Amino acid sequence: MSSHHRHDEVALSYHESCLRLSDVDLLKGPYWLNDQIISFYFEYLEKHIFENEHDLLFVSPEVTQCIRMVAQDEVGIFLEPLRAHQRTFVFFALNDNQAADRAGGSHWSLLVFSRPEQAFYHFDSSRNANAEYARQLVAVLKRALHCPDALLRTGDCLQQSNGYDCGVHVLCTVDAVAQQIRKSGRIEGVRSARYDVIRSKREELLGIILALGGRIK
Repeated sequence: MSSHHRHDEVALSYHESCLRLSDVDLLKGPYWLNDQIISFYFEYLEKHIFENEHDLLFVSPEVTQCIRMVAQDEVGIFLEPLRAHQRTFVFFALNDNQAADRAGGSHWSLLVFSRPEQAFYHFDSSRNANAEYARQLVAVLKRALHCPDALLRTGDCLQQSNGYDCGVHVLCTVDAVAQQIRKSGRIEGVRSARYDVIRSKREELLGIILALGGRIK
């Protein structure tokens, strides 16, 4: 079998997520994480880690991208089925892709809405490179989430030491923020992820895929 066909093979089907071996391979080296990996982890958090905590919503990168690209009056088409306006905390993986019709981009960051604090927190591991995209998304979300007076705050975020780990930083920051919410019911005061946590995250994800019955090679 050619390596091309091998890369097209399904490594794991998990609820709405489908990972192929080519996606899984991104976890094995110094590679930028794609939409599929981040979507899978968001779904894993929602369906497994936080399955009984319905006040948390993890919005897939694909849905976030659609929200960014459609007209304001169409945003509800994507968020209403998720009951986003009823959730207490909403997580969005944001990237700098400006194309409406395809996945891509070169940098991930994390935007989290906190209803109790009436604030959006933006966590960016590369000197706030996505700040303008975050501002644009917040402007759209204020109406959709029924929070017209919510503020945009810059969250404390460990800065990446290379050009490819932004997605890993996003996933580790999601973990840190979610644990802070569990502990205190708010985001303020969340501590940035540590470098050792960043370094071990790819291996952790491979372990999760195996534990769910998936393949990693």
